Parts: sequence; C-alpha cells; structure tokens
Amino acid sequence: QVLLVESGGGLVQAGGSLRLSCTASGSIFTINIMAWYRQAPGKQRELVADITRGGSTNYADSLQGRFTISIDNAQNTVYLQMNSLKPEDTAVYYCAARRTKFSTSYWGQGTQVTVSS
Repeated sequence: QVLLVESGGGLVQAGGSLRLSCTASGSIFTINIMAWYRQAPGKQRELVADITRGGSTNYADSLQGRFTISIDNAQNTVYLQMNSLKPEDTAVYYCAARRTKFSTSYWGQGTQVTVSS
C-alpha cells in the first residue's frame, strides 16, 4: 500500500501562485510515476501533469506554461507549482501514484484550491 498526503492548497487571488506538495509513504519502491489531477465542481477529474522518477514530464495542453511539476525522489515528494492562477483553476487537486501508466493509481485525499477573481 502507498499513502499519499497532499498539502499547500488554499485561497488565492487571480494572478497569484500556489505550490502543492504530495509526500508518499509505504510501499514506495513500487511507484515510478506520480501525478496531479484536479476535479472542479460538476466536472470530471482531469490530469494536470505527471512525472516519472527519472524526471520525464507530461502536462495537460491547456496548463503547460503556467504549471510546473517536479519530484524530489529522496523525499518521495512531488510538487506542483501553479502560477498566474485563474478562477477556472478552482478545483480539488489530487495526488496520484502508480507503477506504470497502465497501473491502478493510489490517490491522496485531495486539497482544495480556490482562485478568487
């Protein structure tokens, strides 16, 4: 089992920045990919970005340039730096971890990000 604990969410004004963190514990040796997803009210959960332990990244097309994902393998922590935030970025942000891109994911509990206009 893998436990994921997110932090860093909150309320920010449009144009501001936030950095989310997610630390993994447990059977972390099985994890090769960590990711951030988000789910806005009334919408489906969507991928924000993912990253391998080797540092290869993948972003949702609409978010690349404003959001940056990074990983600290020594701390088993993945970060999401979010800049130039917009009200439409308001959502619950979830951390996920999996062995391969085809594997079932472990999920964190989510952290709320609210961007006011």
